[in-house]
Amino acid sequence: MTAIHRSDIDEHWAHAGAVEAGGMVFVSYCVGDTDGSTSQQVHGALDALEARLLAIGLTLSDVVKVDALFADIWDIPVMEAAFRERFHGGYPARKSIQTAFAHRGLRFQLDAVAYRPATP
Repeated sequence: MTAIHRSDIDEHWAHAGAVEAGGMVFVSYCVGDTDGSTSQQVHGALDALEARLLAIGLTLSDVVKVDALFADIWDIPVMEAAFRERFHGGYPARKSIQTAFAHRGLRFQLDAVAYRPATP
């Protein structure tokens, strides 16, 4: 792939949900229902990630890196349980950080990088 491809464009927020360049796919701002528990938000964020990947022909198994953002870093075990369930041992590299979110009720967000193998 020689061109950069942007998808899931949000003009209001001025960002692309996914940008593909050189076989790498950068997926941003995956969140779940901000009224839910941390577990529901982690699964919701993974659902959002999975939907964006499926829209461009990829799956969670193509994810190589996740940046996980928490309102409370002590919720990491909740995310780890969800990752065990959803990634089935094919875990991505991961960075987990605590941050203050601008959106009320948001407890978890993730950004990810996926890899699209070159087609022969």
